[in-house]
Parts: sequence; structure tokens; C-alpha cells
Amino acid sequence: MNAWVLRRQAARVVLLNDLDQVFLIKAIDPADPSKQPWWEIPGGGIDPGEASEHAASRELREEAGITDAQVGPVVWVQHVEFDFGGYHFDQDEVIHVARTNERGIHRPQGLEALEALAFKEARWWDRDEVARADTNFLPPGLPRLLPQLIDGPLPDPPLDISPEPRPGDG
Repeated sequence: MNAWVLRRQAARVVLLNDLDQVFLIKAIDPADPSKQPWWEIPGGGIDPGEASEHAASRELREEAGITDAQVGPVVWVQHVEFDFGGYHFDQDEVIHVARTNERGIHRPQGLEALEALAFKEARWWDRDEVARADTNFLPPGLPRLLPQLIDGPLPDPPLDISPEPRPGDG
């Protein structure tokens, strides 16, 4: 395990538009070129004293340049540990669903340096594309979980989508 451990709370967003497409960002790990790229939902750390809804809106602005999304309830929660950018992250995430009428691709408005190196592209995906894609998604269960968010009803309470512990993880 890397010596630099970041323990934090994070907020992520499943952003859906009026065509029921989901907004995803393609990323790489600039510190580890051996890792395969992945497509992820926007999100990041929650600042001290910040509500998760506010963090979700802020992350949409910073990572996608989207300012008009209506952030809805937390639909998923998860505890994840991963290595990225030379750090080991240990984080509890709340994942909101949000809606927008946007359809175009926007430019980020406030990426941190590491994020700027990591993010390669962004686009809207329809559910069939997500279901058929032979790629890595974060969260990994996105192809299975996305239809319920589109078709409803939204899970209440939120679903715990934490990855199963790997053998030897404790």
C-alpha cells in the first residue's frame, strides 16, 4: 500500500439528461501508465462543512462545466479504496442522481492539476451503449444499475454498491 493515504468523504453524481443519457468522463492514472483507462461518473471530495448536494453541484461545474443540473437524492453509497496519482484513497462515497437538459459537451471549470492530467474526454452515453461497452466503468456496476435510475423508482434507502472485498483485504 502507498504511504500517502487520503481518507475522505466524497460525493459523486449520476448525471442524466432529458434523453436519459448519462454523462461520463474518460480518465487515466497519470502516475501509473500500466492501468487501463476507465469511464467514470463525476465526483470528488466533500470539503469540511459542505453538504454532499453542494459538493455534487461543485464537482459537476469543476469537472464538466455543467451549472444547471438539479441534484436529487443519494441513490447509492459505497466504501472504496483505490490507488490514483500516487495516493491511496480510502473513501466513503455518496452518489446522487441529477438531471439536466444539457446535451452538449462542456469544458471543465476548475480542475486540479492531477485531474487535468487524468481526464481525457467526456461524453453522453445512452443506456444501450453502457450495457454493450467493453470498457471499465466507475462504479463498476454502472451497466447493471443505470436502468433503475432511468426507469425508476429511485432506491430509498440508497443501495450500498461497495465492491466485494478481495481475498486478503481483511
